[in-house]
Amino acid sequence: MPDVIADLTLVPASAIADRVSMTSAIAAIAQVLRGGFDPEEDLPRAVLDVPNGQLLLMPAAAGGAAGQKFATVAPGNPSRGLERIQALYMLLDGETLAPTAILDGTALTALRTPAVSAAGLDLLAEPDAGDLVVFGTGPQAVRHVEAIAAIRPLRTVRLIGRDERRCAAAVDAARAFAPQAVVTAGSVSDVAAADLIVCATTATDPLFASGSVRDDAVVVAIGSHESDKSELDPALLGRSQVVVESRRVARTEAGDVMRAVAAGELREQDVVSMHELFTGLVPADRTRPRVFKTCGMGWQDLIIARLAV
Repeated sequence: MPDVIADLTLVPASAIADRVSMTSAIAAIAQVLRGGFDPEEDLPRAVLDVPNGQLLLMPAAAGGAAGQKFATVAPGNPSRGLERIQALYMLLDGETLAPTAILDGTALTALRTPAVSAAGLDLLAEPDAGDLVVFGTGPQAVRHVEAIAAIRPLRTVRLIGRDERRCAAAVDAARAFAPQAVVTAGSVSDVAAADLIVCATTATDPLFASGSVRDDAVVVAIGSHESDKSELDPALLGRSQVVVESRRVARTEAGDVMRAVAAGELREQDVVSMHELFTGLVPADRTRPRVFKTCGMGWQDLIIARLAV
């Protein structure tokens, strides 16, 4: 019998970084969506509560390939010096479904999430947008600076966090990705001057008021995939064009969207899908703020995993 383990290609975090640049990851996400792939067709994932966190099982099958991410979410990890989200990814042969590779899923997630955000922002943000505010100081906050710097010439970057030491470390790390920009710690008051806003936190309630967001600004919210958590003011979604990965996912996992609908601020039928945005069925509405809410989906991991192998 064949030795399945011996035949697997192992792709560590360092190899993913060497093989897949942020720019190529953004381009790959955009190419698949422009080619007509509809995330509504993605396989549903399972989110299972366990002691100390969650298990996420994220399968995908698209473009002649298949894969499965096994991820964990442990809220207590940052205090231990560990990442909150950790994962392994198994890539499968599209025809035989035999395992072909195992990848560092933590590194994969850290790359694909900001790549998805940047792909969407590239269509939604103004061409000259360059003043970025990031809520959060973890790996996703820093990698979002990298991703957005790949699509827009950033002028200023303000990172906002509750822990002064972690915020200072995040500022130092972000400077390497946006050397042309002025990168400093910020505060909620900086939202009023921002045309790009990223929310990458574990917040359960809105981080800022709707009225502080400019009409020409774009807000990305990636911090939660849970129905009872929301980083954004429902009133902001009510006055904005709201784009989501998938209406199916938004109805069950996007707490920001669900709260706004429940509050009567947003109608479910007015939400725009990534498929509609990228295929030109619905253009960006530049007369008001744009909100891009993502929860993370299996097809995104599969695209980047294939690039890395």
